[in-house]
Order: sequence, then structure tokens, then C-alpha cells
Amino acid sequence: MSDDFILNEHNKEEFPPAHTAEHLLNQTMIRLFGCERSYNAHIERKKSKMSFYLDHKPARQEEKQIEKEMERLIEEDLPVTFEFCKINELPEEISLDRLPDGVSDTIRLVRIGDYDVCPCIGKHVRSTAQIGRFEMLGTNWDEHDKSFRVRFKIIAP
Repeated sequence: MSDDFILNEHNKEEFPPAHTAEHLLNQTMIRLFGCERSYNAHIERKKSKMSFYLDHKPARQEEKQIEKEMERLIEEDLPVTFEFCKINELPEEISLDRLPDGVSDTIRLVRIGDYDVCPCIGKHVRSTAQIGRFEMLGTNWDEHDKSFRVRFKIIAP
């Protein structure tokens, strides 16, 4: 299907389970803390990290809530689907702020059930149960920048 469209070049080789978990964690943070998607993400097979601007340092209970929500979403086995849209016909909830300069006229949207949708041309699993287990390795809080970093790994099923 993507052969019918001209999309931007993609220079990464993602680990699909971790990359799909990145989408889930972004939306989880948005819903729990009212923040934007991660401003800095480094997603790898062995260990990943994502940073978010928050208005407060999350308490340990909130960190546990992040982990529990990620576990719930993975167990829910949400379908991961793709759709193609013209850039001028994108759904209202899609922000154009993070698209690269010179982006193609056709955008691929990745949907994870009714939980998340965002433009992405990376590789993903077919459903969240294929992610495996989300394990939070730790967090860091930078009081000066109001930045919260989540370090995690995905343990494949």
C-alpha cells in the first residue's frame, strides 16, 4: 500500500517493540501529566530513554502509575494500524510542529487502538501484546529544566 505514496526518507532501523512502546509512553505521559510528547527520545533494543517537560517532579506513586498503565496497554493487545493522509487533510489532533522541513505531501499516521495517533514512518509491531514486557529502569528529574527522564527496556515475549 505504501508503494502508492511518496513518503520522506527514513534513516533509522527501529526495534519495533520498543518503538511502539515509545508511542504508548508518549500518550501515557500526555494523559497522566498533560505534557507534550517527548522532546528527546533515544530508543534502542537494550535500553531506551525519553524526556518530558513536566510542571512537577512525579512522586514514586505516579511513576508506578506510568508503569502500570504501560503494562495494561500491552496486555490489552491494541491493534497497531496505519493510514495515509494528505498533509492538508490531517485530523485536527495531529500537530504539524514536529514534522521535518520539506515533509512529503502524504503523511503516514500510526494508530494504536483508540489510544494514540501520530505521524510516523518507523517500524511497529502489529498489536501491543507483541511488545513484550515494559520494565522501567529508573527516572531522573532536572529541577532547573523541569525535565523528567524515563529509562526503560522492553523484554520481548
